[in-house]
Amino acid sequence: MLEKFFNVKKKEIPGGLWTKCPNCNNAIYTRELNDNLKVCHHCNYHFRLSVQERIDITFDSFEEMFSGILPVDSLNFVDTMPYSERLKEAQSKTLKEEAIIVGEGTIGDRRMAVGILDFDFIGGSMGSVVGEKIFRITNYAREKKLALVLFSSSGGARMQEGMLSLMQMAKTAMAIGKYKENKGLYISVLLHPTTGGVSASFAMLGDVIIAEPGALIGFAGPRVIEQTIRQKLPQGFQRSEYLLEHGMIDAVIERKTIKETLKKLVIWHGY
Repeated sequence: MLEKFFNVKKKEIPGGLWTKCPNCNNAIYTRELNDNLKVCHHCNYHFRLSVQERIDITFDSFEEMFSGILPVDSLNFVDTMPYSERLKEAQSKTLKEEAIIVGEGTIGDRRMAVGILDFDFIGGSMGSVVGEKIFRITNYAREKKLALVLFSSSGGARMQEGMLSLMQMAKTAMAIGKYKENKGLYISVLLHPTTGGVSASFAMLGDVIIAEPGALIGFAGPRVIEQTIRQKLPQGFQRSEYLLEHGMIDAVIERKTIKETLKKLVIWHGY
């Protein structure tokens, strides 16, 4: 209608398209939001980043490793659709093979082994491939004597893989345990949300655990807990600030300073 009455095309509107903040409901220029690392300048809400965006703002260089490990539908699982179809849908949507990318990243002259979960791929859930890639990148960090940095954003274990998924909790914890026995430095970065079997395994095992502001972190979600205990939870319960206040994480770090924080941590610990 605007085009008809004012002869103006949408792409000619100064500043580009708008994005509405789901937290404060303010409209933000999309270009301005992107320039601010997808953080709302009104309320500091941290929008979700893609894996590539996370790599671009955090590392000076990144080389993916252990690609080509593909998930399989071992159980012939069907919910609202066959698991095999759900995998194809997620792969088509994200253009990724699985819910994690691992590799070696650098910040300045500091090398580190890195894993980043992709929430857009079946909720960042941990199936056999995710567990295997974390296992391999952790062993790589141990062999090369690199710091290990894992970014978690997940709904938990992948139910479509059943017990095979739950086994990854023990597998990843075991790999990280051996890495720590060799005096490895594991930095866990918790993003929104980090829940379920991921929070109950490798995500909370960091030597240093940091989180972005406002991230939901816990095993069961607040709604499930309230329904179970039949009580109202405290304001901000399970958010990163609440966990910091109660000693469950070490720091809440703004997105714009995570890169510098990681560099300082690896330097301080001699990596």
